Amino acid sequence: MSIRTAQDLRDAYRQFNEKVLSNPNATLADMRKDSEGFREMTTEPEGVACEAVSANGVPGLMLTPAGCATDRVLQYTHGGGYVFCSAESHRRLAGHIAKAIGCRALVVDYRLAPEHPHPAPVTDALASYRWLLDQGVKPQHIALSGDSAGGGLVIATLLKARDEGLPQPAGAVPISPWTDMDGSGASMQTRAAVDKCVSEAGLKQIAQLFLGGKPRDGYASPLHADLQGIAPLYIQVGDEETLLDDSIRLAHQALDAGVEVKLEIYPEMQHIFQICAGNLPQADLAVARMAAWLKPRLGL
Repeated sequence: MSIRTAQDLRDAYRQFNEKVLSNPNATLADMRKDSEGFREMTTEPEGVACEAVSANGVPGLMLTPAGCATDRVLQYTHGGGYVFCSAESHRRLAGHIAKAIGCRALVVDYRLAPEHPHPAPVTDALASYRWLLDQGVKPQHIALSGDSAGGGLVIATLLKARDEGLPQPAGAVPISPWTDMDGSGASMQTRAAVDKCVSEAGLKQIAQLFLGGKPRDGYASPLHADLQGIAPLYIQVGDEETLLDDSIRLAHQALDAGVEVKLEIYPEMQHIFQICAGNLPQADLAVARMAAWLKPRLGL
């Protein structure tokens, strides 16, 4: 699937929305099957080897770009509202990012709701991070990244690591992070007409599946957590996103908590436009900027 322009991406998301997310007859199985097609938005990164691993019992994919620094690792958590997508659907994107940085990437295949509701994803993400530390990778040589729900999971992992006394990684890059289960940001309305991927109704329905009847806490909605003491953040988000305010408010609250934060808003870009790496120029620019921000923090 070749997506070369912002309009191409809008059209692709609109088609997915009409077929699955807004289709009352679509099942969760339909959603999961069709969401695997997201990988076709990303070109295959050349020279990136892939190996299936078990990180403290959590399945994942270890990506190794040719000639990379094998003692530096990016832990990546995929998006999909905690209910669909997988490590494989986001393998290519994580591979592009790892290749640009010059390090390995562990793409975590965390458990999905509703079969495994909150806090299963953060439990798995932290177990994977702990596994990297147990493998001898220094915390200052680890970075976290993830998109949408996986972006919120990045923040939750930082919080859980802090609360359990684990060292923070070198930095974290949440991409269009979903940080507010309540969907209370003003952009839910102000960007509703232009966002072709995420709607308020769909988001709240998925939130119910993820929470499984449990009350939301700071690990589910990091926007409502105490962010003191977490690693530096570089947040990327598109301007045509209903989740725009999830990023803006996260950045402000992190700054207020004394966290180093960089926020970039990309004009005319949809939710996780970075999934079009290798096709869309803005996606390639965003990946290059991630690498430029992370490399010095990882000592590369």
